[in-house]
Amino acid sequence: MAVTQQLARIPEGYLAACRQSAAASPDGDPHWDPLAYDVLDLDWAPALLKRVGEVAGLEEVHLDALRRATDGDTALDLRFLGTHPHAIAPFGGAPTGLGVSQVACVSELLGQIDMPVLLATLPADERDAASLIGQVGSIAEGLRAYLLEHFNALRDFYLDAAKRHLHVVIWWD
Repeated sequence: MAVTQQLARIPEGYLAACRQSAAASPDGDPHWDPLAYDVLDLDWAPALLKRVGEVAGLEEVHLDALRRATDGDTALDLRFLGTHPHAIAPFGGAPTGLGVSQVACVSELLGQIDMPVLLATLPADERDAASLIGQVGSIAEGLRAYLLEHFNALRDFYLDAAKRHLHVVIWWD
């Protein structure tokens, strides 16, 4: 089983209910089960997307937004999601997240990134491009298509979260 990055759009009420469930349960079960519609699997794309931004000279404010979109921060208290045996990130670090105002900011900045332009700065040769950004092995659909698909999914995910005033929780599973 591959470990991939997961994101979930969550209302504050849902987080509160999960915290309450974890506190009331003898084994800390938060009953974490976000709706499939509100979960995004970014596969292994986060590090590659950030590396493309670095290589292409993406402005620091936009690069920071891309980092926050995939790394989160500690603004949300998510310790209850890391409690054994119900930890949602058993193969990675503790879950992180972004609050509603951070989601709105990240969404706006992601919307300003022109990923096709960034991808065009990579070497034309697929192997050279992959080597430059640290991709090991080949990607069936092609590196640029893979990165563009995952960036667009990330951007759209945050846009919807911002419109709906939701938090975003991030973990590796």
